[in-house]
Amino acid sequence: MAKKPTARVEYVLFDVIYEDGSQRSNRKVEANLLGGLDGDEPAKAAIEAQDREIAQKSGLPPLNIKSLKRSGK
Repeated sequence: MAKKPTARVEYVLFDVIYEDGSQRSNRKVEANLLGGLDGDEPAKAAIEAQDREIAQKSGLPPLNIKSLKRSGK
């Protein structure tokens, strides 16, 4: 019996620079959040949400994002 096709989620990778000067590369954001009139702006909110979750688990405060750009650009 054939398998049912699974929903495929595509991601866009971003390089993030924080206000303290540190950088994280290849942060994943779902591609369906991007585009339209907002462009890549929703990526910042998605990455901030990821950072809050990581900070909660680590017990350290989240860092503020200074800038972000798509990886490879």
